[in-house]
Amino acid sequence: MSLYAIGDLHLHFQTLVKAAGQLRDPAWRDHEAVFRRNCKRMIRPEDTLVLAGDHSWGRNLTEAGQDLEWIAALPGRKILLRGNHDMFWDAKKTASLNTLYARKLFFLQNNYAAYGDIALVGTKGYTFEGPFYVRGRRIVDWDREEERHAEKLVEREAERLEASFAAARADGFSRFIMFLHYPPTSILERNSVFTAMAEKYGAEQVIYAHCHGESRFRDSLEGRHHGILYRLVSGDYLRWMPEKIL
Repeated sequence: MSLYAIGDLHLHFQTLVKAAGQLRDPAWRDHEAVFRRNCKRMIRPEDTLVLAGDHSWGRNLTEAGQDLEWIAALPGRKILLRGNHDMFWDAKKTASLNTLYARKLFFLQNNYAAYGDIALVGTKGYTFEGPFYVRGRRIVDWDREEERHAEKLVEREAERLEASFAAARADGFSRFIMFLHYPPTSILERNSVFTAMAEKYGAEQVIYAHCHGESRFRDSLEGRHHGILYRLVSGDYLRWMPEKIL
């Protein structure tokens, strides 16, 4: 039984692609077929695959239907995290999605998934992404109003993550792996409310996505930081090869 993760599939079986980079970057050419082939080769029925957000370009559940069924047909147990482009996923209706896709997909928000004696916890997360004002190669300032707006979103997502940890701990779990869609820190930070929460609960790893396109791959933490292993699992970063977490 193994645990894998990957993010940012950006499927579009019923909708148009909405990102220019996905149209012109060679890394995205036939990425669905490449990813499915890798999954079939690597992932067994007893394994678990966590998909760390941005599953579909569909604006609602109808438009995302084929994308979600395509994911459901992949081998192993599939756990989905909410991404910033997942418009089909109403944050207040996660329980409804879990009922609708019972025995096919599990939607991770304000809850947790058991993996042996480890609780898989997570939320979309959020981080400030600018605008930044650059002189040469150095950031000299940024949009303070946008930063304040980001702080409110970070606070809301931190509350959701706390609920995920609390639910798992209440059921007796003491080992955790934490999943986010957004990176845990902005390019201005080395620590954040999300890294603090990972340390508070003793998370063994923090897995995140969202940073895709080569210019974004180093936006946040990677490797060991305060004893916790941080990993980026964006699909194009991994070249569509699911990352083995455990």
